[in-house]
Amino acid sequence: MRLEDRVEAEKIFKNETQVMVATEAAGEGINLQFCHLMINYDIPWNPNRLEQRMGRIHRYGQTKEVYVFNLVAEDTREGKVLVRLFEKLEEIRNALQTDKVFDVISEVLYGKNLSQLLVEAAASARDIDDILKEIDITVDEEYVSRVRENLGESLATRYIDYTRLKDMAEKARENRLIPEYTESFFKKALLRAGGKLRERKDDFLAIESIPYDIRGIANEENYKKRYGTLLKSYPRITFDKDVGFRHADVEFVSFGHPLFEATLEWVDRELSSELKKGAVFIDPEGNLDGYILFYEGEVKDGTGSIAGKSLFAHYSDSRTGQVKTIAPTVMWDLSEASSDNVETADIEALRKSVLTKVVEGLQGYMAKLQTDRNRQAQIKEKYGIKSLDQLVVSLDGDLIQLYDRKEQGANVDLAIRNKEEQKRKYEKGRDELQDIIAKERNLTMTMPSFLGTVRVKPAVHVGEDMRRDDEVERLGMQIVMKYEKDEGRFPEDVSKDNLGFDIRSKSRDGKARYVEVKARALVGSVALTQNEWFKAQRLGTDYYLYVVWNAGSDPNAKPRIIQDPVRNVKVEERIEVVRYIVSASEVEQKSH
Repeated sequence: MRLEDRVEAEKIFKNETQVMVATEAAGEGINLQFCHLMINYDIPWNPNRLEQRMGRIHRYGQTKEVYVFNLVAEDTREGKVLVRLFEKLEEIRNALQTDKVFDVISEVLYGKNLSQLLVEAAASARDIDDILKEIDITVDEEYVSRVRENLGESLATRYIDYTRLKDMAEKARENRLIPEYTESFFKKALLRAGGKLRERKDDFLAIESIPYDIRGIANEENYKKRYGTLLKSYPRITFDKDVGFRHADVEFVSFGHPLFEATLEWVDRELSSELKKGAVFIDPEGNLDGYILFYEGEVKDGTGSIAGKSLFAHYSDSRTGQVKTIAPTVMWDLSEASSDNVETADIEALRKSVLTKVVEGLQGYMAKLQTDRNRQAQIKEKYGIKSLDQLVVSLDGDLIQLYDRKEQGANVDLAIRNKEEQKRKYEKGRDELQDIIAKERNLTMTMPSFLGTVRVKPAVHVGEDMRRDDEVERLGMQIVMKYEKDEGRFPEDVSKDNLGFDIRSKSRDGKARYVEVKARALVGSVALTQNEWFKAQRLGTDYYLYVVWNAGSDPNAKPRIIQDPVRNVKVEERIEVVRYIVSASEVEQKSH
């Protein structure tokens, strides 16, 4: 099969059938982690190919116990070798306490040419007992240590910055696009394009009809190569990755999925002009009255590749004319207005007024990318360039010995030519790597592109529980920051980023709690935005609501703390303003 046909077969297996019968072609290029049962009827003699097969289902993200059955004819010579091989692998697995041995067979049985042993067994080229004896490795402490080295564990322990990786994982969790937003966007877009979908009783979504225009985009050659083949329908889909991993027969639809990407492209082609015309939104808290302008900034490296893209938003206040940077995610806190056209305004003048700040923001973004590129370059220089230098030096040593042998009359001309050719390849590779590293370090930014405008109007009537007092909120933040420090944690104010929480507070062991602060001048209810509520759902027990009453008037005010508010408090959901109200009595009862 061609690659596209293999990918399509993979999707049919996942969504429509229970069994896939495959040749060796299924050993690479497809992801079958939704499956957890494999039967190898014909065992390949090359162990790397066996690894590839098992790696289709036994891979990162697999949530089920994986069973692999290897059918071996024990009464054949090669069968006896394979049986002994699997017995030895099981012994090594028990010694290492990891299933990784089955993913890297050739690394575990280092120094053994298994393919050659199987050929010799099948061809009766060697005594079978000699072959079995060669596989019968003594799995002692020294052997296990060498296997760990082969698997790269000692290298990883030495060189990987686990603290940094942990921080990156935490940031990814914090910034992950909430599935509710991708689902809401997709449903609106698909219906607008003429598609049909159905809400199932099991809370999944069924896509019954995909619009002609979207199907046409998905069938374009570039799209098929990049994202794969679109199915005619999808009986059960989810937009939540965690749910998708738990249910093997459910299709996870998000960025990168052919259905989502084709729908996204349709929106871009058909509706992008509407974005530039703008739309009207309401600020339920009554603070914003002006325009938000959105720009996309792009940074490229010396190879011409995109090093990074970022979205920038700037707010121009209609009352004061002041321009300030604002988190693009502010859109999640606004509600849609009935009008869909921006009021008459000089958009060009607004664009000129914010352009300087947009460029400054892109420069700051590029500086962050530059720091990361420099770090990557240092790693490549340390391990890539140095490794190639060592290989060249090693070949120089081999050539010196060969030339000495030649002077003594040995016929080593062919060996010398091979070594010299190998040396030239390593030197060329080193020079090319140095050139690439230099180009990857060289970052330049393009002129930011204007995406669209939003007119934000303040709500006419703002309830007391919705009203925000910046000074009271500032005092509340001070009280909570001090409380966290007194408790021995290390709080960081991230309120300007509009992440769905105000403070990231870490304990001494690195455990993070995500704190949303709500302050009131007196005692009263508080309102959580949709973004805050969704983020509380995602972060679960790591999310905390801190309510500060009498902020500013009570010098001894302490926060009232509610862990995991989504599951621990009753709320009044106000759909029209996208807010979740927690009453004063709920705060009183559920906090500590």
